[in-house]
Amino acid sequence: MRPVVIFLPDHLRPPAERLFGERFGLVEQFAQLLASEGPERGLIGPREVERLWERHILNCALLADAVPGGPATVADVGSGAGLPGVVLAIARPDLSITLVETMQRRTTWLEEVDQQLGLGLEVVRARAEELHGSRSFEVVTARAVAALDKLARWTLPLVADGGQLLAMKGSSAPAEVDKAHKVLTRLGGTDPRIVKYGGDEVEVPTTVVHVRRRAQATRKGEPRA
Repeated sequence: MRPVVIFLPDHLRPPAERLFGERFGLVEQFAQLLASEGPERGLIGPREVERLWERHILNCALLADAVPGGPATVADVGSGAGLPGVVLAIARPDLSITLVETMQRRTTWLEEVDQQLGLGLEVVRARAEELHGSRSFEVVTARAVAALDKLARWTLPLVADGGQLLAMKGSSAPAEVDKAHKVLTRLGGTDPRIVKYGGDEVEVPTTVVHVRRRAQATRKGEPRA
C-alpha cells in the first residue's frame, strides 16, 4: 500500500493550530494514515482524500468546542474511520473516549490507529443498544449515523443523567429536531439546541445538535429498526 501525502491548505492552518495545538503532528499522522489506507479498506471514498482536511478532519475537530471543558467520559457511536472519535481524542486529550462500532474491519482499523498514535482509546465492537443498562457516558457523539429520531433511540440511553448527546448534522438539522421531538421527550432528552461552530474559521461550519438528558430519565431504549 503506497503512502498518500496530503497537505493542509494554508487557509486552514490557523484553525488547525488552534484546535490541535502541540498535538498537530498527531493529527497529521492520522490524516496520512486515513488518506493512504482509507479508500482501500473501505473507510472513506476515493474522492474524499483531496478534501479530507476541511470536510472531515476539521469538521470533526470543531466538535471539541462543543464538549464542555475538563475531564469527561465520551462515547463516539458509529465511529467508522474514527470521525469524529479519533480526531476528538487528538484535539481533547483530557477526554476519556470509547469508540463504539459494529463492523470488525472498522474496529481493527481503530485499534491499529490507537496503537500507532498512542491515544489510549477504548474500542468496543457492539451496537449502541447492546450497551444500554451497562454503560453510561457524560457525552455521546455521533456523525452520519442516522436521522435524529432513530439516533436518539440508540444513544440517549447511554447518556448519563445531566449529560448530553452531541449529534453532528447538516442542513437537515432543524427538520430532524422537529421530527424527533416526541422521541427525545420520551427518552428523557430536553432542550434540543442547534449550534454552529467554526463559522469564522472554515467555509462550512460544523452543525451540532445538543440534547441534554434530564436527571432520572428512563434508560429503556428502543431496538434498531
